[in-house]
Amino acid sequence: MATIPLATEGAFVVGVSPAMVTLESVVAEIAVTNLPILLTGEIGTGKETFARRIHELSTRRDAPLIRVSCASTDARQFLGYADLTADGNGAWSNSGTIFFDEISELDAACQRKLLYALPDGDAAPRNGCLSARVISTTSRNMDDEVRAGRFRSELFYRINGVCLRLHPLRDRREDIQPLAECFLTKHATRLGRPRPTLSAPTLEALVNHSWPGNIRELENVVKKIVVLNDESLAISELSQSRPSGRPNAAVSPSFSLKVAARAASREAERELILKALARTRWNRKRAAQELQISYKSLLYKLKQIGLQDTETN
Repeated sequence: MATIPLATEGAFVVGVSPAMVTLESVVAEIAVTNLPILLTGEIGTGKETFARRIHELSTRRDAPLIRVSCASTDARQFLGYADLTADGNGAWSNSGTIFFDEISELDAACQRKLLYALPDGDAAPRNGCLSARVISTTSRNMDDEVRAGRFRSELFYRINGVCLRLHPLRDRREDIQPLAECFLTKHATRLGRPRPTLSAPTLEALVNHSWPGNIRELENVVKKIVVLNDESLAISELSQSRPSGRPNAAVSPSFSLKVAARAASREAERELILKALARTRWNRKRAAQELQISYKSLLYKLKQIGLQDTETN
């Protein structure tokens, strides 16, 4: 069994699947090196959690981990954070870890700046080089990004010392129950509520769901169970079909017409949002324009369906 700490607090996400056990073993091996690491996987698979896990296991654990949100930065501010102030010779001084979140979102100007700031293999460090350990994440296919000319190939090779792929939750269903139990404890403690016990039908519904939002979506559903103290209402927003397309008998009998209508509406809204995000390559502002809603409304809806940028990015 592998135990992986959450991005915040001292709680643990438990993984029992072969993929998670193998990944934890690899992380333990490479964390103590200085190799740049690229974490890939769908939105919500826990890439930030693993970035923090690697930092905590490294020899740099006592130095800061600095998170750079690549989707919300521009060339004027990029690498100009207070914790990365340059010394008199222009060399960036930081002995910790720099975490580039969604590095594929960087524009061309930022990519140029980062390429210059990263050391060139075994070559002697030059002024302006980062001394920090570099960990990057992406939810895109980087080979496609490079081929399409959207991401510099030389930068890709420098950040890709080791590439680790986080599998989606639908491919490791044996982890769903341990994760759900962990989140029950976490949110019951946080909210000062009694810790619910999941019924067999609810567990079956959770295991059979496709989880397009991955761990983030699962945690959102479990939190609702704790808050509402009503399993059937909390899981009513899940897809009403098994992966095979057959009706999910675990949840459908408990639906009232009102709950079913609300669930169908939410599911349709979820599908429209996901399709808009896919068309715009997860550019949230463009997706909001396509959906004819405000950017703030889209962020709120993403939070509702468990796809916001939170601790399980």
